[in-house]
Amino acid sequence: MTTTKLDALFERAETLIDHLETLLPPPPQAVDWNGALAFKWRGAAHPCKLSGLRISRKLRLEDMRCIDRQKNRLVRNTRQFMQDLPANNALLWGSRGTGKSSLIKALLNEYAGAGLRLIEVDPQHLHELPDILDLLTQRPEKFILYCDDLSFEANDGQYKTLKAVLEGSVAELGRNVLIYATSNRRHLLPEFQSENQQARYLPGNQDQCELHHGDSVEEKISLSERFGLWLSFHPFNQEEYLEIIRYWLQQLGADDTFEQARAGALRFALERGSRSGRVAWQFARDHVGQAALDKIDEAEQS
Repeated sequence: MTTTKLDALFERAETLIDHLETLLPPPPQAVDWNGALAFKWRGAAHPCKLSGLRISRKLRLEDMRCIDRQKNRLVRNTRQFMQDLPANNALLWGSRGTGKSSLIKALLNEYAGAGLRLIEVDPQHLHELPDILDLLTQRPEKFILYCDDLSFEANDGQYKTLKAVLEGSVAELGRNVLIYATSNRRHLLPEFQSENQQARYLPGNQDQCELHHGDSVEEKISLSERFGLWLSFHPFNQEEYLEIIRYWLQQLGADDTFEQARAGALRFALERGSRSGRVAWQFARDHVGQAALDKIDEAEQS
């Protein structure tokens, strides 16, 4: 083969290699651990597996009102974790808008200076928990793996990876990782009436028969039981709702008295069909913002 033909073959080969390189995914990017306090897991195949998230630094633990029992227990658990003491993974479940996610973010702000960090993991990436743990094993920080609004459909197998990690049969969480999850469901999986009909009494004395759930119910309960700390969040009553509004009106610098805002606050809750902490915060913002705008309009007209 002549030199000219060999050169042509090498040139074609180089062109083919260059083309193949353009089809390859970009190389993974190094994580900027100092660039953020919270991160989002984008997936093991993503060039930037962990990207920084912005979380309001203004949210404080004292801003979490009317959930003192839940707050105190989660703070204590987190303090144990920060001190390298035994601590539990936590499931925060219950009504929407009652402060489950906000409480976890406020904890991050409270203990970020001591090295606490947060990584948000979407349900579709739960099967990649072992990959996430590999990244964190040698890090000096403490990490909360945060699963927000966690729930699974009946045919969703993602929960099995989470269940395995929680019990340590696939990958151990390690001394510097905890899982905090929020959900509207106590057992994270849908429960059907037909499944409860599978329950049966085991033989025994007349007054001491043991109730045994069906296999499907047992499987669903077993997932939530892997969380060592359960915290339930229930709807606020009217007085609690008004107390939260009173607090936020003060924090936002409302000029009028709470009694002047009370009727509007109750009407605001009726329109939304909820007396949650989120609705209270929304009313306070609307009330203070509207009052400030009225002042601007009056000044412009005078």
